[in-house]
Amino acid sequence: MIRHHLPDTVPAAEAAEDQKPLLRRAAGEIGPGLDGLWLGNLPAAEDGDALQQAGIGASLNLAMNIFPGPLLRPDGTHLRRYQIGLLDGPGNAAETLAAAVTLIDGLAAVYTMGKPHYPAHTRGGLLVHCRGGRSRSVTVLALWLHLRRPGTYPSFDAALAHLRALRGLGKSYPLPPMLALAQEVLDRGLCAR
Repeated sequence: MIRHHLPDTVPAAEAAEDQKPLLRRAAGEIGPGLDGLWLGNLPAAEDGDALQQAGIGASLNLAMNIFPGPLLRPDGTHLRRYQIGLLDGPGNAAETLAAAVTLIDGLAAVYTMGKPHYPAHTRGGLLVHCRGGRSRSVTVLALWLHLRRPGTYPSFDAALAHLRALRGLGKSYPLPPMLALAQEVLDRGLCAR
C-alpha cells in the first residue's frame, strides 16, 4: 500500500531538505495537554528517535497526500497521530484551516489519558507538519501564534516572520494560496481570539 503520494519533481533545494528530519520548536508552555509546538516535515514525523529526543508525543499532519503510519518510539510508547488534510495551493476551505488551529487548542487544553487497551502513550509536544514544513504547517502555526499569543505576535505577519526565520524560509513560503486562506480565516473571524 502506498502511504505517500509525493510530487514527481520538486526544486533541488526542497528535495535535499526533504531527505532529513526537520524539527524546530515553535512555541513552549502551550497548556496542560502539550509541552510545546514543533514545526517539522515528513521525515521528522517518521523518525521515532528524533521525536523521542525532542519530547514529542503527537503529530498533526496537515497534508492531504501523505499518511504517516503508526510509530513506536524507542521508549516503547506510541506517537499519537492527528490529520487535517489541506492542499498545498488553492482549493481549501477556510473552515478546514480554522479546524487545524482549533485542534491545536483542544490538544493543548487537556492531556487525554488512554485506556488499558490503547497503545501506550506519553504526554509531550506536538509536531505540526506537512511534506516539507514550508507552507501548510507554517500557515497553521502562524495563525495559532498570532491568535493565541497576540502579546508576542500582534499580527499574523509578525508570527509569520518568526516562523520564516526559525525555518529559514524566504518570502516565497508559505505559498500565496495558503496566505490568502489564512487572511480569510482572520477576516471571517473563524478562530475566536
